Amino acid sequence: MNEFFYNFTNVVLNTYALFIIGFFVFVNVFYFSMYAISFGAILTYLRRHEFCDYRVIMQSELTPAVSILAPAYNESATCIESVNSLLKLNYPTAEVVFINDGSKDDTLSVVIKEFGMVKTERAYLPTIATKPVRGIYVSTRPEYRNLIVVDKANGGKADALNVGINVSRYGLVCAIDADSILESDALLKVAKPFLDDETVIAVGGIVRIANGCKIERGHVTDVRLSNKFIPSIQVIEYYRAYLSGRMGWGAMNGLLIISGAFGLFKREIVMKVGGYKHDTVGEDMELVVRMHRYCLENDRPYRVEFVPDPVCWTEAPETLQILGRQRNRWHRGLLDTLLIHKAMLFNKKYKVLGLVSVPYFVFIELLGPVIEALGYFAVGFGFYLGMVNVEIFILFFIVSVIYGVMFSISSVVLEEISFHRYPRTRDLLKLLLLSIVENFGYRQITVWWRIKAFWDYARGVQTWGAMTRVGFKKQ
Repeated sequence: MNEFFYNFTNVVLNTYALFIIGFFVFVNVFYFSMYAISFGAILTYLRRHEFCDYRVIMQSELTPAVSILAPAYNESATCIESVNSLLKLNYPTAEVVFINDGSKDDTLSVVIKEFGMVKTERAYLPTIATKPVRGIYVSTRPEYRNLIVVDKANGGKADALNVGINVSRYGLVCAIDADSILESDALLKVAKPFLDDETVIAVGGIVRIANGCKIERGHVTDVRLSNKFIPSIQVIEYYRAYLSGRMGWGAMNGLLIISGAFGLFKREIVMKVGGYKHDTVGEDMELVVRMHRYCLENDRPYRVEFVPDPVCWTEAPETLQILGRQRNRWHRGLLDTLLIHKAMLFNKKYKVLGLVSVPYFVFIELLGPVIEALGYFAVGFGFYLGMVNVEIFILFFIVSVIYGVMFSISSVVLEEISFHRYPRTRDLLKLLLLSIVENFGYRQITVWWRIKAFWDYARGVQTWGAMTRVGFKKQ
């Protein structure tokens, strides 16, 4: 019996080892291909925009008007800076719709006091069904005439965004987080694809981490890394996700995710697909996938693009506890979205999405942490039974770390040669060091958070989890 168990276990471990090696090779070849596509797309973007005069867009009567939607729940620490930054954006015609989603803190009173808001009798038409709206406010001060504040019963971020879509007046809606700060020309740059190509239905902009930066009255005046480990190491992850990932997906018209922190959408399409879903924590990704499906199923030419230059600054979690909640929520949202749209998997009807994008997110992004965790378990169990060849294991471990470090450093280098947002040499060196450090401990913790998301999803967990904000003024 012991011999049978030993032989059976040996076969299972060897089979899984071969699977892990094959999976490792496939993933890294795919990552390298995406990096190459992203690198080419960024060079093309820089070349096209080198001589672009955004003053023409600013002065053109053809530039589409934009409604900026800023949902807020307990955001009193950052909402004033965020609203100020939105009101100061360089854009010909824009309104800011700030939606207070039944905050339990003083978010609403802070905004009313700061901007001189008064309640109006304006009627609310719920074209998309939402929770009740308690009041719509406008400012008595002429400098804030483009600001609208909506107070509503709590219904979650998706519900708040749907209220903003109902209230908005313009053809393009820009969804951001209330704790986000946009650079002054961000809206001009993210709106440009709509001017270049009438088939564009959505555009995502890059999101960067504000922790450690100096921020004055809604503007980032000094870009630098945080002195804390947790926010700084997230910069590496954001580089990989945006510059080495979404840039490539956008080039292939296979982009499934536009960050809820900064995205621009055609209101017409958003309304036709029914707005944001209420019963998912991944409402931003789910909406983009649904917009893809709507256009593909109705044979409507379209594009979903990503632009790497218009920067949105956001506050990142500063503790492992809060970061874990965020990553758990992201993975639950990914799982839920892929289950909702499972019919797209390997379905040639959906073109790039069905044959490349969805399979990637299922087998690499969603199931990757499970495969990696099982690999850790298999190695540990194999060592316990004395079945692991130590030399081969060490060699594979070194190679895997080298590849992980290589792709992280490549993302940092790509950022440095393209946009060079961190001017201090010490920040660049710190990012390069973190590209190595993240592979030892931090990566394994993120794997655990993402695996736990499967258990939480199975239990029906729908909460976001408390996301405590430090506030930009305290950075």
